[in-house]
Amino acid sequence: MTWGGWGKQLSKHDMTELMQHCLDHKITTFDHADIYGAYTTEADFGKAFIESGIKREDIQLISKCGIQYMCDNRNNKVKHYNYSKDYIIWSVEESLKNLQTEYLDLLLLHRPSPLMIAEEIAEAITILKKQGKIRDFGVSNFTPAQMEMIGLRMDIDVNQIEFSLTQHSAMHDGTLDYMQTCGIKPMSWSPLGTVFRENTEQTRRIHKQLGELMDKYNATEDQLLLAWILKHPSNIHPVVGTTNKTRLSNAIQAAEIDLELEDWFLILVASQGHKVP
Repeated sequence: MTWGGWGKQLSKHDMTELMQHCLDHKITTFDHADIYGAYTTEADFGKAFIESGIKREDIQLISKCGIQYMCDNRNNKVKHYNYSKDYIIWSVEESLKNLQTEYLDLLLLHRPSPLMIAEEIAEAITILKKQGKIRDFGVSNFTPAQMEMIGLRMDIDVNQIEFSLTQHSAMHDGTLDYMQTCGIKPMSWSPLGTVFRENTEQTRRIHKQLGELMDKYNATEDQLLLAWILKHPSNIHPVVGTTNKTRLSNAIQAAEIDLELEDWFLILVASQGHKVP
């Protein structure tokens, strides 16, 4: 999301360099959505991808559909969601054209709609899979009940949710429990939360606690935040949003950190401001 018009506005050359840096550090999955950059970032990425010479089989491409965004590139009266069969298929075909690929490794429904019809979604996904245009299917920001409604009609491989040390409600409201029970992989967007964006009593407590653990684990604060997520038994995959090459390298190293049990809870308590019940 941060590569194009809604973020750093990277040039084609910059995108190509960043892709190669990612692959050099064993980051091979790129998370897109049709709306990013007001429907422009996928096309920008696609042009850079073709120029990079990277083999398609060496990377995984994710995209999302369903949000109808108000911008110059869409004639919408209001932001809304569209999960009709025809729209899902059309949207995937547009993403394939823009990304300059024949298939998506994973398609996600971007946000739940109160008007979505599970049977119609299942029909669209079945067609796309039979045509080889998507390999896996998932959702994003769905509750356990919404996952169950869709999951009764087709397999859900992934649910991409907001999850971080400062937004961990999915750990308590049954979302991650449900995913573990059903074998659905969690992905977390905004995995660093508000720790580096806000100066609050909560973030100050977190910085203090992380600072006390940095030497023990020979790690940076952002690495410890990612290690905290990775400790969860649901096997959460963080979606790292930075375009900074050093931070990307740091993120990979976070996977090597195994927080001790009590240290994990010390970090949680710092976020909550009170001991666990």
